[in-house]
Amino acid sequence: MNMIRFENPAFLYLLLLIPVLLLVFILSEHFRKKALGRFSSVVLIKILMPGTSVWRKWFRFFLWQLAFLFLVIAMANPQTGAKMEEVKRKGIDLFIALDISNSMLAEDIAPNRLERSKQAISRLLDKLEGDRIGMIVFAGRAYVQLPITTDYNAARMFLATVNPSIIPAQGTAIGEAIRLAINSFDQNNHNKAIIIISDGEDHEENALIAAEEANEAGIRVFTIGMGLPDGAPIPVQNEFGKRIGFRKDRNGNTVVTRLNESMLQEIALKGKGSYTRANNTRSGLEFIFDEINKIEKAEIEARVFTDYDDRFQWFLAASIFLLLLEILIAQKKALWETRIDLFSRKKQ
Repeated sequence: MNMIRFENPAFLYLLLLIPVLLLVFILSEHFRKKALGRFSSVVLIKILMPGTSVWRKWFRFFLWQLAFLFLVIAMANPQTGAKMEEVKRKGIDLFIALDISNSMLAEDIAPNRLERSKQAISRLLDKLEGDRIGMIVFAGRAYVQLPITTDYNAARMFLATVNPSIIPAQGTAIGEAIRLAINSFDQNNHNKAIIIISDGEDHEENALIAAEEANEAGIRVFTIGMGLPDGAPIPVQNEFGKRIGFRKDRNGNTVVTRLNESMLQEIALKGKGSYTRANNTRSGLEFIFDEINKIEKAEIEARVFTDYDDRFQWFLAASIFLLLLEILIAQKKALWETRIDLFSRKKQ
């Protein structure tokens, strides 16, 4: 199976305009009907404007939106792997375990703990050379988001989709995340590390035991504390990601989440790793990256795509075809369509 990637993935952000354009179209139609309603009744409007076709207008708009979708994909230039080769490189196997519980939405670190963590991981991916990376997300449960791989572009794509809604169970299952990483590593490589990025709050007690198990398996555990000791309230967001308030307890008091620094320090100590705290001036990953670079690199064999074929032509052709089709479809009804409704006006 050929791997698919985008040469210019930044263009995909233009897809966010699709729901905006749909909203603008709906509102414009609403206000247009409202304006017409001020001058005449619905029945009179149909008599005065017999050729107007609502379904045609909606169908043309749908074609235009679909053409825009294909055009954006063409601009991003999807590519499929054309040639795979086996390469050897020196590096370590690294799992990043990211806390995505609701407390990571706290804004004591701008823009919030989770977004700052994602930005830091993205910068780490830019620095990696030869290392294999995997991603685990956890809250009340832990899941492998990305198996161990040398494909940093795939890691960035998975990272962009991370948000607290993908794990409904709340909590901070650090121990489960560490054990999941231990079992997900390639057992043939003996140079491994785990980076835990969390605020450490509402953790499970078995995290220290899991860190010891990782150390016994030859895996070093590093931790990064996201948050400030003074803490911050936990935002409540709507479906669009906009803050609409703060979480409150049963007594109506605002819940404040604070960094559990001592727990994260103990986990790093048990895992023979290091701990650092992020703040508004640094993410902490720079220090951890320097520590990881001290680990002896092992030779890693991997099969990777070394050549790709462009596939933007298909999407560009589809976009042009849909735009031409949209132009050819008349906005008004054809003559035979208007005749179907003539008898009702004769009666009037």
